[in-house]
Amino acid sequence: MSDHPDQPYMNPYLAGFGLGLALLAAFVVMGWGLGASSAFSTCAATCVAAAAPGYAAGNGYFTEYAGNPLQDWLTWEVLGAIAGGLVSGLIANRSRLTIEHGPRWTRGRRLLFAFVGGMIMAIGARIGGGCTSGQALTGGALLNLGSWVFMFSVFGGGYALAWFLRRQWI
Repeated sequence: MSDHPDQPYMNPYLAGFGLGLALLAAFVVMGWGLGASSAFSTCAATCVAAAAPGYAAGNGYFTEYAGNPLQDWLTWEVLGAIAGGLVSGLIANRSRLTIEHGPRWTRGRRLLFAFVGGMIMAIGARIGGGCTSGQALTGGALLNLGSWVFMFSVFGGGYALAWFLRRQWI
């Protein structure tokens, strides 16, 4: 740990403006908005194609996504987001190796619920044709009604569940 105090968080309006510029740049440069789930689909399909080429060749989903993940720009977007988050955390002295959990939860239970929740989100992203970032940022910017309904549902569901789960963190 460093003796330097944590830096304050970035102004959320400035961060939102920067994210909007990144989304605009993605449309202008790549011709496509931001998202992440396709990068994972490409990696998974490539692994299946390497392990069971006959099965992958007969499956339309795997043939659509199989290929070199390093040639998919969304893979680089995801790697850049991870690297950018790490660098930002290091600069602001906010990087710590820890597992956040409330006093009533064990680390194992927290990790299990995080894994299960992540799997549910991944399945939903594939069924829904995109991840939350793709739906919120790209779909919202394109004024897709389904994306707006989705995001209001996500935030509404989060606020509704927060009341029931609040005691887990105090």
